[in-house]
Amino acid sequence: MKLIRFGKEGQEKPGVHINGVNYDVSAYVKDYDESFFANQGIEKLAQVIAKEKLSPINDSERIGSAVARPSKILCIGLNYAKHAKETGAAIPTEPILFMKSTTSLTGPFDNIIIPKNSEKTDWEVELAVVIGKKASYVSEAEAMDYVAGYVLHNDVSERAFQLERGGTWDKGKGCDSFAPLGPWMVTKDEIPNPHTLRLWLSLNGKMMQDGNTDDLIFNIPQLISYSSQFMTLLPGDVISTGTPAGVGLGFSPNIYLKPGDVVELGIDGLGTSKQKVVAYQK
Repeated sequence: MKLIRFGKEGQEKPGVHINGVNYDVSAYVKDYDESFFANQGIEKLAQVIAKEKLSPINDSERIGSAVARPSKILCIGLNYAKHAKETGAAIPTEPILFMKSTTSLTGPFDNIIIPKNSEKTDWEVELAVVIGKKASYVSEAEAMDYVAGYVLHNDVSERAFQLERGGTWDKGKGCDSFAPLGPWMVTKDEIPNPHTLRLWLSLNGKMMQDGNTDDLIFNIPQLISYSSQFMTLLPGDVISTGTPAGVGLGFSPNIYLKPGDVVELGIDGLGTSKQKVVAYQK
């Protein structure tokens, strides 16, 4: 099953994507939020789809973030071996955790806004995992039982804020528009092996990132188990698993986003997204 959300920003409704067509399910589901995932929402929605005649959504409708604003967006740094190498960083011995502000969440085709005073806004295609039930002190062996599904994520990053302003990486990760999520959240059953997925990103038509999740340093069960030792993961929470080589920071000279640029990205089975880059305006 592929879950979508559609409508104006802040007024999104739930829908589903079936055989290339988007359908409205707002008569049966309030939203794809913590309550939905915690109360067997996916299973109940599957029953609705099997028996009800759904109304198609107009193609002109905006597509929003594939899930409602979660309690947290947890990200993993330097989790692809080739990406760690391109940045000159040592291979982590434990997962690097940082948070992305939930106010950075945006639709997969919305604009990326270069923040005020930014000079180093960068891109990062990532596979994100959506948590399906409350997780605390989870073992690696049981970790996949806590996965609701997967979603395409562009972990947009401002490198000067992240690396040159002191403190944690979070400063460069949580700006408005820095978490385009979607177009779909694909349920776990449709992705039998999330560790063999091609993921790619192009800038103005030129391929910049072209990797595979088989290069992950820490796999999804390890990330869920590890994260749950430090915080309770709630249904609907998002874990973004890291980015492959090819980010702007990794080039010499560095390449950063500028107004007018167009970023396109995709992951096998999870669809594609596209964002235009615009300058901050009051």
